[in-house]
Amino acid sequence: MRSWTSRIRPSLINKGRLFSASIPITQSSSSIMLKTTYNQYTRRTMASTTNADESTATSEQQQQDQPEQEENESIEQDQEQQSSKDKVTINLSENSFEGYMLDIPNLSFETNKSTLLQMYKDMIIIRRMEMACDALYKAKKIRGFCHLSVGQEAIAVGIENAITKLDSVITSYRCHGFTFMRGASVKAVLAELMGRRAGVSFGKGGSMHLYAPGFYGGNGIVGAQVPLGAGLAFAHQYKNEDACSFTLYGDGASNQGQVFESFNMAKLFNLPVVFCCENNKYGMGTSASRSSAMTEYFKRGQYIPGIKVNGMDILAVYQASRFAKDWCLSGKGPLLLEYETYRYGGHSMSDPGTTYRTRDEIQHMRSKNDPIAGLKMHLLELDIATDEEIKAYDKSARKYVDEQVELADAAAAPEPKLSILFEDVYVKGTETPTLRGRIQEDTWDFKKQDFAFRN
Repeated sequence: MRSWTSRIRPSLINKGRLFSASIPITQSSSSIMLKTTYNQYTRRTMASTTNADESTATSEQQQQDQPEQEENESIEQDQEQQSSKDKVTINLSENSFEGYMLDIPNLSFETNKSTLLQMYKDMIIIRRMEMACDALYKAKKIRGFCHLSVGQEAIAVGIENAITKLDSVITSYRCHGFTFMRGASVKAVLAELMGRRAGVSFGKGGSMHLYAPGFYGGNGIVGAQVPLGAGLAFAHQYKNEDACSFTLYGDGASNQGQVFESFNMAKLFNLPVVFCCENNKYGMGTSASRSSAMTEYFKRGQYIPGIKVNGMDILAVYQASRFAKDWCLSGKGPLLLEYETYRYGGHSMSDPGTTYRTRDEIQHMRSKNDPIAGLKMHLLELDIATDEEIKAYDKSARKYVDEQVELADAAAAPEPKLSILFEDVYVKGTETPTLRGRIQEDTWDFKKQDFAFRN
């Protein structure tokens, strides 16, 4: 008997629509065909079912995700609205800037209310800290040189709020405020001034040698920090870092030869460095007009553009510092800023500050140009803080500094052991076997942690 499959047209078989024509048309091949047809149907059915299940699962997942997505969108909208509420427009006075070989920064700009509040808190802490230094010096708990920055707080605070921790800062010996702004605690600053082990330099540096992450001093030699600051900028450039160096010096150091050498190298190498002259009108006891033939320090760079900034207005300092950083990072090379400022006290604690200027001059600057009072007025006018809130900030700053003074005063002095003298000469792990002393007997062995040639 012929198989039913033999009735299938040879044209269909040859075209391979059911199965291969190489399979003989027999009873066994019909069984194969039935299995093949069933398997194909089963696969199609299962695939259809799987797709349907996946589609259903996807739809259910989308339904579950939708409320979460809507919630996230709502949170983002709330954050945007909150950020918008935190924004405030600042309009600086026309005499905030004076430019040289460039257009001055915009006098109108946007910033955050929280930033202004933080700048106020930072300034009052620095002033309280400097007042504590004054008291500790008079109590003979701080010895040696001590240079205070009362009146100049806007510069350290304004710069720090305009840059990031990736940027470098280096300055002269009036450095307490900068050290705090770069991340050191008030306790660590005061402990250093009192020669305690808890100090930022472990009690070995004192007032003029303070350091913190991204802060390279605190330098006691007049003008010596300027070429170092240019070197920091070179390092940022060499390592392709999105950062720049703020290199500060005073009007008293502005006539140093190394300052002009640094200008020249910075321009030649197109370094991302902001040279900042803190012009507080007096180099020690000598007025700027008596020491400098040209007192427009922002033009001293000749081939480097410059800006004169009202250094008693923290908002002007903040805007100019932001402008300066953007200038350097855009590849335009170095920039020179002159912050016109004023110190209320003498050059150092040993200087009364009244033999070369009148008390009326000092009082006028205190009453008309104080940076803290100026920012307080802005906070009140812009409804950022009430008078009661500002009083609470002042009280909190006083309490914090008082507590830090107690902690610093209670800190232990360095142990009287010779190894302390050598522990910070090299970064740990990079020491040479020995460090040569003045004579052979003074050679220090880092492995022994003792003198190499002494019994």
